[in-house]
Formats: sequence, C-alpha cells, structure tokens
Amino acid sequence: MKNQVSQYQQMGKDILDAIGGSANVTSVTHCMTRLRFILKDNSLPQDDQVSTIDGVIGVNRSAGQYQVIIGQTVDKVYDAVCALGGFTKAKPINEDIDTQPIAKTTFSWRRLGATVMNKLAGSLTPMIPMLVAASMFKMFAAVLGPSMLHILTGSSDMYRLLTFVGDAGFYFFPIVIGYTAAKQFNTSPIVAMFLGAIMVHPELIKIVTAGKPFSIFGIPMHLVNYSSTVIPIILSVWLMSYVEHTLKKYVPAALSTIFVPTLTIIIMLPLTLCVVGPAGGFLGTYICNGILAFGKLGGLPTILAIGVIGALWELLVMTGMHLVMITTMMMLIAQAGQDNFVTLGAAAASISVAGMCVGAALRLKDPKQKALAWSYLLASIVGGVTEPALYGIAVRYKRTFLGMMIGGFAGAIYAALTHVAAYVVVPVANFLCLTAYVHSDVGNLINGIISGVIAFVVAAIATYIIGVEKKPHKASKQALVHDAKTVEG
Repeated sequence: MKNQVSQYQQMGKDILDAIGGSANVTSVTHCMTRLRFILKDNSLPQDDQVSTIDGVIGVNRSAGQYQVIIGQTVDKVYDAVCALGGFTKAKPINEDIDTQPIAKTTFSWRRLGATVMNKLAGSLTPMIPMLVAASMFKMFAAVLGPSMLHILTGSSDMYRLLTFVGDAGFYFFPIVIGYTAAKQFNTSPIVAMFLGAIMVHPELIKIVTAGKPFSIFGIPMHLVNYSSTVIPIILSVWLMSYVEHTLKKYVPAALSTIFVPTLTIIIMLPLTLCVVGPAGGFLGTYICNGILAFGKLGGLPTILAIGVIGALWELLVMTGMHLVMITTMMMLIAQAGQDNFVTLGAAAASISVAGMCVGAALRLKDPKQKALAWSYLLASIVGGVTEPALYGIAVRYKRTFLGMMIGGFAGAIYAALTHVAAYVVVPVANFLCLTAYVHSDVGNLINGIISGVIAFVVAAIATYIIGVEKKPHKASKQALVHDAKTVEG
C-alpha cells in the first residue's frame, strides 16, 4: 500500500515538473480518466516528456485545458498532485451531467450541419444514465417474463413493476429532453420541462386517441402522440428560447417573474401543438423509418455499411463523432422500439477493443507493457472504459488499431447477416452492451452474443498476427486525441 502511495506521489511530481511546476498551474481537476490542468503558460509543457512518464497514457490539449490521460487511477494521482502543489481540490467532472458554458458563435451555413448535430447530441447524451437504468429494467422484464424464462407471469406485480419502470424512461422523453435541451439553448429548464409535460399529459393523449378535431385558441391541432418522441420537444425548446428571450427584453423586471413564463407557454402552445410538434414528429418518424428500412434490406450495401460502423466506431469515439450515432440509436429505439443498424456496429466494436488487448498482451515482450495490456482488458471488458486501451495500445502501437478494426468489422458483419436487432439502449462499452439484443426471440440474443464473440476472437487473433511495433508511437502526437465517451471522460 505504501509503495502504491509513493508511486502516485512520484507520478504527481513528475507530471508537475514536466508542465512547468506548480507555479504554472492556475487550477486542476479530473474526470474519469484524465487530469485537466488550466495552465498560465501552455508553451512550457513538453508533450513528449509528459507522455513518457510511467503511468501516463498520453496527453491532449483541448478547450484551453492541458489534459494528462492516466486511466482509472486518475483520482489517486489527482490527490497526489493537489497535495504536492497545494491546490484546492475541485469536484470531479461528470461529463454526462456537468454542462459547460456554451459560447455564442455567429451563424454560418457551412457550420449549420455540425451545429444541428452538436445540439442534438448535447440534448440527448446527458440522458444516458437514465436510459441505461430503464433499459436494464426492460431487459429483466424480457428475460424473466413470459416471453423467455417464464419465471414471472405477465400479471405478477414484479413483472408489471419492471415493465412500467423500464417504459417510464422512454415514455417521458419530452419532459427530460425539455430540461437537457434548455441547457443547450440557454433558456429556462423548468419552463421547458413544463412544455414537455404538456405534450405527454394524459388528457392530450386521450384527445389524440379519440381522433376527434381539437383546436388551440381556434387553431386546428394535429393529432400527434408525443410520448417517446425526440425531435418535437427539441425543436419546441429551440423556438421557446427565442420567445422567452424576446419577452424578457420587453416585460418590466418587476413583472417578469409572473408574465414571462406564462406568456411563453401561451405563445408556445399553438406553435408546439399545431406547427413545430407535428413537423418534428413527422421528421423523426421519417428518419427512423428510413434507417430501419435500410437496415432491413439485407443487401450487400446494408451489410457493408454496418461492417464499416463496426470497423470505424472507435475512431469516431476518439474524435467525439460517435455522439451523433448514439443520438440516432436512441431515437430509433425510443420511437421504433428497435435498432438494426447502429448498435450492431457499435457493440461489436466495443467488444473488439478487449480482443485487441488480449492480442497485444500476448505479443508484447516488455513485461511492464504486457501487464498494462492485461489491465486495459479488465478496464474495457468489465469496467466499460475503453480509453486506456485506445490510447495505451491502439494509439501507441498503430498496428494494433488495424487488428481492432478487423474484429469490429467481422462481428458487425455477422450481426448484419443474421438480421440481429437491438431493443434497448445500452450505451456502455463492456460485455453488457450485448444485453441490447435481449428479446422474446432467443435467436436474436444468441446471434448478438455470437457477433460479440466473433469481434473479440477475431480482434485478438488479427492483433497477434499483425503484431506491434518495437518502438511505440507517442500518444501525444496524435491529432485525433479527444474525449472517448462511452461513458468515459
């Protein structure tokens, strides 16, 4: 234990020395895998020197931060750094919950697509913890219920509990997304949640189910059920941000507490229920149906597309672009109840990271690097944290990246050929990602698990055959280093 403490102290000292000493540090915090420094002079740290420190996986400069990638022991190193530098400890960053200030940028048609995707991803990714929990309840209901193991009857209290708790995570999307979208568009989260609650109120559902004409202030309302929808509430909150901002400019401060939220909802009711909501519902349905139809084609283009997702998924993770794909995954399962496209590649790719670790561990000669590779395997397959493996192996030894891609491609191709579909959102990178395939059709689950086994075995064999370089590449020299969130930070 004492040796471990001294090891972290030595790492902390070496890191501080390499970045210009404690005098060059304005503040420091950490996330799940990284130390995040705000430095006075960013030119002082030598990236190559920092990345060669024992225990350091790599470095990254992003958003004004100097980030030192450590892995799962980052909290121990952080404590040592704070003690050595006399820094005040800060709350660890949870990137699924903590939001960053959104900088105002001028409109640009060139950046329109990226902006839309960023706002969409920013509105949905904070919901991942809720979706993980809800998906687990739905999985337990499917496995234990009458469709599979018959342990629980359809009328039992436990089965009904598991079912309605799992469904709640998806049914009330408009309320939860109202909050997360409000954070993205800098408007009132509570008023946005209220707007979302209106969209799923039981009375509105009754009106829609009855199918009889209904009007909002004399304007005919389109009969749309907004439960489990994504796009309508995001579009509505975006529009609401302009309405609320305008009202705050013209309503006197003494009256704003009462009139701004009330007038905002009055204005948004016809806009949401008669215009924006129906349009967003149509758009979301069109996107989901299009992707599902493409996934069901089963032809060579579809199979190859799913294989490409499996091969390139971890590259998307390293660049942060995977958030767009996760957004699509969430929309498909929330609105259509299944995903036969994105999850197939993502799950296979996640398992292939663990396979790469095995292949690299068997091939590496350096005892220390071999031991690290085995530890990365545990972090990936059990902990669901792929970042140590990605930066400690795939980026450091470039050949291994190819082995991982081959494994992800092979597993995804098998899933595509056997028409596997995911029925719950399990946005984690460990073996539990395969529970996304749990369904009354046991063959679907079996083929999903086989696809994961293929990804693991093929990645391990391919990595072992391709081998590793004698001289590893510096992780700090990679231009694509970015937060790998599956959920890691």
